[in-house]
Amino acid sequence: MFAEEILTPFPDHTQLPCEDGTFVKNFQEHPQSVLLTSAIQAVLDRLHPDGQYTIGQDSGIYWRLTDPPQRGAEAPDWFYVPNVPPTLNGQMRRSYVLWREIIPPQIVLEFVSGNGEEERDQTPWQGKFWIYETVIRPAYYGIYEVEKASLEMFHHVGSRYQKMTPNEFGHYAIPELGVALGIWQGTYQNVELPWLRWWTLDGTVIADAQERAKIAESELISAQQRADALAAKLRELGVDPDDLG
Repeated sequence: MFAEEILTPFPDHTQLPCEDGTFVKNFQEHPQSVLLTSAIQAVLDRLHPDGQYTIGQDSGIYWRLTDPPQRGAEAPDWFYVPNVPPTLNGQMRRSYVLWREIIPPQIVLEFVSGNGEEERDQTPWQGKFWIYETVIRPAYYGIYEVEKASLEMFHHVGSRYQKMTPNEFGHYAIPELGVALGIWQGTYQNVELPWLRWWTLDGTVIADAQERAKIAESELISAQQRADALAAKLRELGVDPDDLG
């Protein structure tokens, strides 16, 4: 029987559950994940011109076989894995199966819904902190508490997590990406909160897709206004701007 079990292939993402039948999310967590993904997309596309990376949002990372299977998985609110394909055999990933992929996430972020004990739990084989530090081993682990407007970041050094120190802007640098993580007080999707945002290393917030579109639209309107003003000035001088073309 033991030999047969050894020969049985380990399950892949299509054979493992992708949900546990519960809902524990609040209204802030989904837009927060979308904001992070949208803003970092251009950075990751530059770093991975071959498109070999994946982002998970409240998706399972399977790290051991258990019964039921969900007990052997953690589901970070947001994580990024470099150098793996975004799809498998033409299918969207249902989960990230560590024993098949081997490559650990580069960044794992947890959004605190309670008092933060779960995200800091170092109980062997059970606690989130212990599992991330000992088994899944993302290079960076972040604990974001919207109610406290705080972010705590850890960097994996050797076999343990070391608490990171923020830079002069109060952000946490991720040198591998050339960006930083920090809190931004502002309005996103019609809600003002202390949002978790990506920043440049010199302290400028990185715009997401919607913000970039608004900036481009504003610049286009400004350019048109300057062109109209110049045309009006030329007409005052007796010059028809249409004749200059």
